[in-house]
Amino acid sequence: MIKRILLSLLIAVAFSSCATQKKISYFQNVQPNVEFEYIEGKDITVQTDDMLSIVVSSKNPELAMLFNLPRVQQLVGTDSKDLSLSSSRGELSGYTVNSKGKIDFPIVGEIYIAGQTKEEIVATIKNTLISNDLLKDPIVTVNFINLQFSIVGEVLRPGRYNLVKNQTTLLEAISMAGDLTIFGQRDKIFLTRDQNGKKITYQIDLRSQDVYQSPAFYVQQNDLIYVEPNKVKANQSTVNGNSFQSTSFWISVTSLLATITILFIN
Repeated sequence: MIKRILLSLLIAVAFSSCATQKKISYFQNVQPNVEFEYIEGKDITVQTDDMLSIVVSSKNPELAMLFNLPRVQQLVGTDSKDLSLSSSRGELSGYTVNSKGKIDFPIVGEIYIAGQTKEEIVATIKNTLISNDLLKDPIVTVNFINLQFSIVGEVLRPGRYNLVKNQTTLLEAISMAGDLTIFGQRDKIFLTRDQNGKKITYQIDLRSQDVYQSPAFYVQQNDLIYVEPNKVKANQSTVNGNSFQSTSFWISVTSLLATITILFIN
């Protein structure tokens, strides 16, 4: 009888281990050397309140200087408000996109750039300068300054992070936050995004390769990523949910011990 009980316990533990692995492993249906479709990344487009670094240069530096803002130095990767007098990463001139999707450009005036990528903004400014006979050979460099996303929930380092490149994937965003904790549900990653004046939330399952086909696979500025905790972590927030603090848990333990004792005596 006792051997049967022990065998049953071992089988239960084995099944429990398998179940746990299925809950925490990534990409469980990915087959090695098997191709699958994925959504190609799109370059980030400008939104209201985004800040840009725009620098114009030319063979005539004195003339080009007229189309540049007075420069301030800023540490790349810091908040746009935290300006520094020195920077090893270069100088950045800041333009903020207003509520109408425009920037106020020196001499030229307002230029509409909302919804454009960096390359499209470069082309817009170049065409504006050339068509208005202001500069014949402009070289325009555009960079984003303050693009960020937030990640909260069951990750090692929740917080707000900078988008350092045009196409940052959800997996890269999670790795920036130190990966999911053991309590994070791999199938309940939620990404909330502002889209056409409305908020939309996507649910992502990191256990499946379908994550590569999700519209949320590439992170955009102002995205909010939330990793939902599993039941173990959620239950720890209440006395009744925390097994070690609940009366029902200790009653169950006492009952189990009494049952085992009776079996040994018999």
